[in-house]
Amino acid sequence: MEQYDTIIVGSGPAGLAAAINLKIRRKRFLLFGSQRLSTAVERSVRIDNYLGFATITGPELIKRFKQHIEKAEIEITNEQVTTVYPMGDHFSVSTSKNLYQSAAVILATGASPTSLFPGEERLLGAGVSYCATCDAPISKGKTVAVLGWGDEAVGEANFLAEIAAKVYYLPVKPHKAALKDSIIPLTGSVKEILGDMKIRSLQTSEENIELDSVFVLRESLPPGSLVPGLEAKDGFVQADEKMQTSIPGLFAAGDLTGKPHQLMRAAGQGQTAALTAAAYLDELRK
Repeated sequence: MEQYDTIIVGSGPAGLAAAINLKIRRKRFLLFGSQRLSTAVERSVRIDNYLGFATITGPELIKRFKQHIEKAEIEITNEQVTTVYPMGDHFSVSTSKNLYQSAAVILATGASPTSLFPGEERLLGAGVSYCATCDAPISKGKTVAVLGWGDEAVGEANFLAEIAAKVYYLPVKPHKAALKDSIIPLTGSVKEILGDMKIRSLQTSEENIELDSVFVLRESLPPGSLVPGLEAKDGFVQADEKMQTSIPGLFAAGDLTGKPHQLMRAAGQGQTAALTAAAYLDELRK
């Protein structure tokens, strides 16, 4: 297994700023994210407060971001990070496809949901999953539902359709869903995930569906679900002025650290997290 100096989770302004500064510091890192970089930035109609650009649209700023990281020869690994395990002297980072190790981790996943669906946390691991690829084997011949926020969730639903007996898909936020013909699309909103020791059904605003598993595929996971033992409050990671969290070697930057949710703040925190992580790595090597 390859060992990296730092793993960055997230490709928005905070994650990209961290990557650029780690590149300058000649650290060996891996950047996990999307080729779209940030859907939140991409959807911005007009941005007036990003230094250097009097007025710019979200898509135009994304284009500038891409040009910058391409010039810096920074690549994005398009894998969904499902868990970050602190292991004492290193971190073990699990994705939907592989397992990685690093001496430090920078979380830059954007704002996480402040509230979970009723029953979600209680039934996590008992039918509720955040990773379709990871838990696909237990879905063979079963009835499952995918609660999706975008393109990646659609892809995971189509993958599950090859394994499960029946797949339902409910778009939590409106988005285009090019689903396989065998997938049953749902409408309405999620009310509750029901079950005792294991999941029993999904209650929506329109119906109650009996099933074996529910895959909740958000664009980013709640901090406590992503990193066991991480200190968070009201859904936001607690970090100091150097972007250090409650876990040594784990840093956080951007919207997941709280308000105000501003691009300039996120980029600045990403730079700070990278510089602090670089100093942390240098200290480890003494």
